Order: sequence, then structure tokens, then C-alpha cells
Amino acid sequence: MSPENTGTNWTREQNILALELYLTLPFGRMHQGNPAVIALAGLIGRSAGAVAFRLGNYASLDPALRSRGVRGFSNIAASAEEVWREFISNREALSFEAAGLKAARRGTAVGDEIETWDIESLKGLEREVVVRTRVNQGLFRRMILARYHETCCVTGLAIPDLLVAGHIVPWAEAPEERLNPRNGLCLNPLHDRAFERGLMTVDDGFRIVIAERVRDDASPAAADLLLSYHGASLRLPDAFSPDPELLRRHRERFAA
Repeated sequence: MSPENTGTNWTREQNILALELYLTLPFGRMHQGNPAVIALAGLIGRSAGAVAFRLGNYASLDPALRSRGVRGFSNIAASAEEVWREFISNREALSFEAAGLKAARRGTAVGDEIETWDIESLKGLEREVVVRTRVNQGLFRRMILARYHETCCVTGLAIPDLLVAGHIVPWAEAPEERLNPRNGLCLNPLHDRAFERGLMTVDDGFRIVIAERVRDDASPAAADLLLSYHGASLRLPDAFSPDPELLRRHRERFAA
């Protein structure tokens, strides 16, 4: 008997928190011995084996894995599939709900983990909007760094404190893509800035393209930090590779 078939049925709350964990764990680390899996099991009153099995359910539903030929479970729990579909239809709402559920179980307030010095003076709806945005941006960062194994997809730099979860299509321009992991790149701040300004793009073959105006710069710094990566292949994640259509939209935005 699988761990999923023991005990009571999973609640919607348990499914949501398991989905959040699935989204923020690197593929291949979703086993019952992972401390994060054990911690969630304790938080929601499930065994670590049951949590790991539920993560496998979400992997079976994930089109990013199916497209790579990864085979999952055939007996997917209906409650897991329902929450997955809800996430796909409204990522921001479900992600913020997950933050609230987790905070409630821990006896804290939503957003306690974010820097609050600049929102302490805000009140009411304005404060709620800022907290919601920060919480969801935090989830996006965790998702992207996890999928890229905390490694810059251009340079291979693997120091999390020096990495940024950059959007391919900006946060403000595409609300429906804000928490789409295929709309993110794990970059160091320099290359994130270059990507934001169109000094660096990525072609259909996931090769790095440095803009001509940078290629005209003969300085050693430009050569070492930017031009040396022109034509190099992007380091792709295990799952959720960048969406080619979103990369095309980024290139078109900066086309001459």
C-alpha cells in the first residue's frame, strides 16, 4: 500500500502547502529524507513518505516534466489535480493563500519574513498590496533558484546571495506570467541588468546573444564580462526551461 492510501484524505490546505513545496524544491530532491519534506510533514500532520508521494503526484501533473519524457504516477489524487488546476488558472492568488496558510500554522503573520522597513507606515489596502507582491516575488525567487540549482544560467556562479530571479517578460507587463517558472532566469546582477536593458538576449536555440552595441565596446571589461558569453549555451534547468515564446517577446521588445 502506498503512503497516499493510508490515513485520512488530504485536505485542500495540505495540498496547497505540498504544492508550494513542490514548486520550490529542485527536481530530484523530493524524497522523504529531505529536511524540507520532513519539516512540511510535521507542519501538516502527514508522514514524510506521504508528503514525498504527494510531490510525486504534482510531478506527474507537471507538463514541463511530461514534455521531457519523465513518467510519473498513473493514480493521481483527484484533490491534488484540483489544486494544481487552480494554481495554473490563478498562480498569484493560490501562492498568496499558501503563504497565509503556512503563517497561520506557524503562528506568525503573512509577510513576517520579508523586509518591512519601507512598509511600516503603510495602512489598509496599500499595505496589503505591497505585502502580497513581496510574498509572491519571494516565491518566484525560490522557484527559479531551486529549478536552476542556485546557479547562474550564464556564468555558472553558484553563490545564492549573488543571484537574481529575473523575469523574461517583466512583472508589470504580464500579470498572468508573474509566477510562471518558465518566465524566469537565474542570473547574477550584472547579466540580469544586461537582460533587462536588452544588452543580452537568448535565441531560439537557448544561445546567449550579446547586443551589437556591446560588441562595439573594445574594453577588456566588456570582453571578459559580456562578450565572452556571446554564442554560449544557456545552462538550462532540470525542468521549466525558459518559454521560447516569452524569449521571443523579449527579443522583439529590444529589436531595432
